Amino acid sequence: KRTVAQIEKNGYPDSIYINAAKIFQGIHTEKSKDKNLVRYGDNSESPMMAFKDEHSRRVSYELAFNALKYQDLLEEMLLDSKVYPCYSIPDELTSLLVVMLCDLQDRKFEKRKIFAEEELVAEVQEIGHYLYRYRTKLAAALARCRIKYDALSVEYFVPETIRKREQRASALPVCFWINTLKISLEDVIRDLEMKGFRKVESVSDFDHYTYAVDQHCHDVLVFPSSLREELLNLDLFADCKLLLQ
Repeated sequence: KRTVAQIEKNGYPDSIYINAAKIFQGIHTEKSKDKNLVRYGDNSESPMMAFKDEHSRRVSYELAFNALKYQDLLEEMLLDSKVYPCYSIPDELTSLLVVMLCDLQDRKFEKRKIFAEEELVAEVQEIGHYLYRYRTKLAAALARCRIKYDALSVEYFVPETIRKREQRASALPVCFWINTLKISLEDVIRDLEMKGFRKVESVSDFDHYTYAVDQHCHDVLVFPSSLREELLNLDLFADCKLLLQ
């Protein structure tokens, strides 16, 4: 987990961008011809994706869906900055351009780090260099969009329906499987109690540093949603003794 967090802070391996672009190509919002200023090429064929592992799959989908959430904003940034259209980038690579811009904006337009073990992809390298070259224009375009719509943050540009879904999802309890190949329920409970957690009977009894054992699956622990980030920093999670559902 700690290695993964370091990679994500500096960007993703090239394969993540490729897979995220393929996913985004199939899910992006199609617009009417009179409003279709950004062209995404043909998406009639199902893309072939090869994920390195489950984490790579999850991250690829997260990046693709983040690009979908901010599609209108990202397209406006590309058009307003005159970064798009670019005649050296065919329509078939527009999805890659958008998902990489989404990540670049999320990194505050900082340069992406290339790791020694990473397998480089020519298209990703080309578009990455292209976007970074025009980062000042893109950042200025983002600022103009926020002024235009009086938006305090980019969250303003998330469609209302998606925003409501995310609010509902963020309120749901967090579930962790106990990896019984590495640790027992008793040892997990002992570890949690040493860290100040208190066991309660059900989610209705939650009061911050509390947890409950699932009534149907006794190797599943349930926590308040407010503890999600804190739980992900526990050694139990880093050592894969607790697995996030």
